[in-house]
This record gives sequence, C-alpha cells and structure tokens, in this order.
Amino acid sequence: MWVYSSLLALGLALSSPWWLWRMATSGRYRAGLGGRLGVLPKELDGVNAARGAGLDRASGLVWLHAVSVGEVLAAERLVNELGKALPDYLIVVSTTTAAGYKVAGERLGVPVFYFPLDFAFAVKRYLRALQPSLFVTMESELWPRMLVECERAGVPVAVVNARVSDRSFPRYMRLRRLWRPLLGKVSIFLAQGEETAGRLRAIGVGAERIRVTGNLKYDLKEVSSNKVAAILKRARGTSRLIVAGSTLEGEESMLLSAWPRILRGGKDFVMIIAPRHPQRFEEVWAALVRSGYHCIRFTQWRNDETPFRGGTIVLLDTIGDLASIYAAATTTFIGGSLVAKGGHNPLEAARFGKPIVMGKSYENFREIVEGMGTICLIEPQQLAEAIISSTRHGQKYGRRGKAFYNRQAGATANTVEALVELVR
Repeated sequence: MWVYSSLLALGLALSSPWWLWRMATSGRYRAGLGGRLGVLPKELDGVNAARGAGLDRASGLVWLHAVSVGEVLAAERLVNELGKALPDYLIVVSTTTAAGYKVAGERLGVPVFYFPLDFAFAVKRYLRALQPSLFVTMESELWPRMLVECERAGVPVAVVNARVSDRSFPRYMRLRRLWRPLLGKVSIFLAQGEETAGRLRAIGVGAERIRVTGNLKYDLKEVSSNKVAAILKRARGTSRLIVAGSTLEGEESMLLSAWPRILRGGKDFVMIIAPRHPQRFEEVWAALVRSGYHCIRFTQWRNDETPFRGGTIVLLDTIGDLASIYAAATTTFIGGSLVAKGGHNPLEAARFGKPIVMGKSYENFREIVEGMGTICLIEPQQLAEAIISSTRHGQKYGRRGKAFYNRQAGATANTVEALVELVR
C-alpha cells in the first residue's frame, strides 16, 4: 500500500498542471474538490443529526458508491428497496462525476457526496465520520486503499452488479497475484451473470464469496413520465424519431455523414443526438451548426407546441433524461459502438420494445447483446441503411428485445436479500 500510495501521489503531482488548467478553463473537477480531499461536505451534516435523533450506531449506515450516471440509475431501485428492507438504517451515496452527482441528488432522496481520493487520510476521515455498517460499490469500481481501510475498520464490503468485461479480464489475469490479496478483502461479489462469476473464480476469488444475483440494469425504475420525454414525444408529431444515445467522439460525425442518405429514405425523419459526456455538449453543438442542417439545442429551444419539421436534428444537452426518451423513439442507435470503446448499455432502449442498431464494438455488454440476439450490428458505412431498415422492419425485433428484458427481472430483490444477510 505504501508503494501504491506513493505512485498515486506522484501521478497526481505530475498531472496537477493539467488538472488545474481543466479546472480554470472548463470548471471540470472543481466541484466537490474539498470533499475529494477529505473535507466532509455539508451534504453529510444530516447524518450526525439523524443519529442524534436516535438512529445510532446500533442501527447503522450503508454507504453505496455509484461512479456516474449509469451506475446511479442502476442503483436507484436498489436504494429504494434497501431502504424498505432496512428502515432503521441510513443510506448515503457517493459518486465520482459531476453528472452522477447531479442525477443522484435529483433522484435518490438520500445524502449524496463526492467519493474521496484513495489516500489513507481522506478515506479514514470518511470512515470515522460515517461509521458504516456496510460499504457497497457498483460493478468494477475497486479502490485498494478503501478496501484496506474498510478491512481495518471492520466494515464489510460488497460489490453489487459485479462485472468483469472482456477488456479488463486479461489485465486482471496478468496482475492476479497483485489483485488477489485485495479482492480477498471483499466480503461478497454479487455477479451479473455466470460468465462474470467464472472470471472472478479464475482471478482467485473463492467461490463461497460469489453469488449470481443478476443485472440491476434490468430492473431500472420506470421513467416514462419524464418531463423532457413528454415534451419531445409531443414535438415529434408524426415524424419518425431516431434517438442516438450515449454517442462518443467520432460518432456524431458518422451520424451527420449518414443523414442525407437517411433523409432519402423519408423526409419525415427527426434525429435526437445525446452525447455520453456533458462536457462535449458545446463541441457537438458547434459541429451541428457547421453541418448546415436544421438543428435545435434542447435547453435553448422555445417549446412553442409546434411539431419538429422533418430533417431536424436535436441536441439533447440535459443529464439523466435519455433513458426515458427512448420511449418516444421509432428506432435507436446505441453509441460507443462504432468506435472502439466497447459500447454502452442497450437495455434502456430494449425495455421499451424499440429496434436497436449498434456498431460491432460491444464487448462491454457482450452478455446482454448476444443474449438478446435481436440487435442489428453494423459497420459505420451501413449506418444509414440500417436505421432506415429498422424503422420499417424492426418492430418484431423490438418486441423480442422487450421480452428478453422482462425475463431478466429480479436482480434487485436478489441483491437486497444478499446485502441484508451481510448487514444482519
């Protein structure tokens, strides 16, 4: 741990000019800086107040860590159900990104704060203040110092919705002698599927500490009443709506290049582009303006009840609304898949029975994509034709995708049961 902490400190010191420049020019990473450095934020003031009112150490506290928006949305139902199962426990949630912090604050109804940097002084201060009965982390977010300090403080650790992706598995295997002692500090891994369970065993996790509980992202809370979705559904009128969600750099230019060919398939197409990262909103908007197409930026659009005209491209520059907007789509494109980034989660579109188009980089969600078996997987040059075809013939695949989604329900109940057992 001394070597790890020294390397972490050295890395931060060497990169500090870049971090300071980003803070000064874009405001990124400035939010929650004190909290990341171990200064307890005001969001946690209510924890001690609640304990003073009778919710003491005997009842306990659960600290759940969800890195960003995707993990926060997956944790939403878990937080609700865990609160019902442990009514005398406090639940607090930490995030890493500003977008995750914003969505968690709006949707979870519990104290939310930024996760501290993985240094002993910061981690210990939070553990002393919160005195958690359980630390829960989502998917594959494992910080060595946090694991060590939880063990020293006698705090059990659970990894929920645990996932070992195709990309990370070879790295774990190469470094398994280093990882094995750290993974041994985790009380239980609640795996998304049998494949992840097998990979954890191969890395060196004992089978007695692994339980397959399913994927929490199949149990996403209903979001069809979302205000932004209602506005866009009304504004689409009779147009065919393409929702391109979670796009990454390079994919917006592919969509713009394909747009003329898409419009040759029908003048009634409208496309919503939702970049994955909020810091790219300005960059993507500038590209849309340069394209010369009729473009609308959602946060600057005056909703005058007039339906969008055919050929319109809408930049969705809000956070946390994409999942519900899929409900209004005629067809969908899932980003991160036409560039070599491993793809993003197609379940949010599948739950609404929508046709799904993806590129062939989907290794981060291979179990889901291959299990669903209804997603149109394409090369970049096939984008326009695939989108047009999916609006005409993709409804049966959308229905099959929704049926697959419905068959996977139950992960939240399984996860809550395992966590309650661990707490008790």
